[in-house]
Amino acid sequence: MEKITKLVEEIKTLTLVEAAELVKALEETFGVSAAAMAVAAAPAAGGAAPAADAPAAKSEFDIFLKDAGANKINVIKVVKEITGLGLGDAKAIVDAAPKVVKEKVQADEAKKIEAQLKEAGATVELK
Repeated sequence: MEKITKLVEEIKTLTLVEAAELVKALEETFGVSAAAMAVAAAPAAGGAAPAADAPAAKSEFDIFLKDAGANKINVIKVVKEITGLGLGDAKAIVDAAPKVVKEKVQADEAKKIEAQLKEAGATVELK
């Protein structure tokens, strides 16, 4: 168990890119996908994993404005409203699209903001 604890502590220091590279290297080395490794690990840990151990649904999203669309003025108004920025700053965000409008937004609020931006004519993606 000490060996595993040391590995976990080492993995915690990796950047997101390094972690992705690690997953890819493990998949190539062992000839399996990360999903298959998780399934294989569950029986080794004492049986099927309970639903509580399943990865949780993502709870925070970044709101990514892909394109302002034809109604740019309406999109600027919505961006101003949701960010609390001034008109000039909101316009700068819309003009810089594709761009993140707001980061780490709770899922329910993110869906509302996405709907507002789409209603204004923007193309939006939650990441």
